[in-house]
Order: sequence, then C-alpha cells, then structure tokens
Amino acid sequence: MMGVVGLVPAAGLATRISPLPCSKEVFPIGVSKATTGERLGPTVVGSYLLRKFFKAGVRKAFFIIRKGKWDIPQYFGNGSWMQMDLGYLIMGDPYGVPFTLDQAFPFVKDQKVIFGFPDILFSEEQAYISLLECQVSSEADLVLGLFPVGPRQKADRVYSDVDGKILDVLPDSTRLDLSYTWGIAVWMPQFTEFIHEFVEKFRKETDQRSEVSMSQVIHEGINCGLNVQGLMVSHIPFLDIGTSEGLAEALSQYGANFRS
Repeated sequence: MMGVVGLVPAAGLATRISPLPCSKEVFPIGVSKATTGERLGPTVVGSYLLRKFFKAGVRKAFFIIRKGKWDIPQYFGNGSWMQMDLGYLIMGDPYGVPFTLDQAFPFVKDQKVIFGFPDILFSEEQAYISLLECQVSSEADLVLGLFPVGPRQKADRVYSDVDGKILDVLPDSTRLDLSYTWGIAVWMPQFTEFIHEFVEKFRKETDQRSEVSMSQVIHEGINCGLNVQGLMVSHIPFLDIGTSEGLAEALSQYGANFRS
C-alpha cells in the first residue's frame, strides 16, 4: 500500500539571517515538553513542522541537508524521541529546493509526499490533515496549503478558480489582486516524477545555473496539465524565520508560552 512520507528541505545557507550559531532548523524557538516525557526544554524551529507531520499520521520523514549542517542529524537523531523514523540525505546540485528534493526521488517515488519548509511557522495543527483529505476527495496530483500574503510586496502568489483549482502560481509577484500564497503541500507520485523530470531536463539543457524555486516547477506542472488544488489552511500569514523580522516575531509569539 502507498505510504505517506515527509520531505524537509534543509540545505540552505541562511544568508538572509546570517550569522547564526547553528543551522536555523535547530534554532530554539519557545519551550515545550518532550514528546515522550514531562520535562520542559527548548523547542527548535524544525520540530514544529515534524509535530504537525506526526499529527497527520506521518511516521517517516527525510531531511535533505548540505555538508556541514551536521547539527541537524545530531539534534533529531533517528527520530525515536519524537516517535518518528527520520533519515538524512545529502544535497546534490545547489540550484534550489527542487534539486534538493530530487535527492529523495529513489526513496519516495512510489509514495504520497507531505512537504513543508522547516523555517516556516504556522499555528494550524490540523493543516496537513486537511490537505490529505483534500487530495483524496479531489484526486489531485498536488494540493497546496494557502495562506494570506504577509506584509511584503513580493510573494509567490496563487491564482485559483472558485472551486479551489490552482490555475497558476506566479513566483515573486507583486500583483495585489492576488492575495494568497502557498506554504505547505501534499503530492502524489505523479508530481514527484514531474520534479525529477524537470530537474533532469534542466541539467541537460540549461547552461544557466541560477536557482529554481518550487513555485517555478509548480507553474510548469500546471502548464503541462497536472491537477493542482489549493486549500486555505489559515487566515493568518505564516512566519518565515529566515528573515530577521520573522525571527523576531517568532521569538515574541512562541517564546512567551510553552506547549504541552
């Protein structure tokens, strides 16, 4: 039977917020009780995402990291303390998240994928459960979790019809008539294969070695006929702790309370 596997891209350089004393994925934000005990302790950024995976029934996930970010596997280990099985893959070509994710292709090509950025924080605990249910009911190749655009002019804005079908994703758009962006996703093997084919074609045919975003791949997938659905999972913008402003807001919000 098809399983559900989590994918977490964690190969970035954190240039927007450097220098940091550690990888941003293990930067402490808030205090909480450990999954298997009562002791309070620091909660790192990436654990918020894994907890939401767990609540959606996911028990296996891969981090894709770059060389030198060994503090991530050192902290999370095999995942047993979070009641999950965690694995670690090393990034290949440094041309953006799609290339990072493609390192997992041999391990997830026949699985349903649940995806999130480890430096994005949001409060909706049932978000991934809703995405998984939407995928089943719509039989979509890809379901995007939608958020209002935050207080920034540029964003990867989504254009959808009244039934939630995504008609386009516009990377770094300033179109103010499009007020939603995406932050999380669930997809089927068809989209995993599309990412793989996109990356392989890029390697063979493109001399330019600038970064490619996931939104660019989604845009191409829609043009190629993939069924992409969108689902509002929050009425509040997500927090991106990859910026100094986002980190300060996260410390203010999450640092004031502890989670049981």
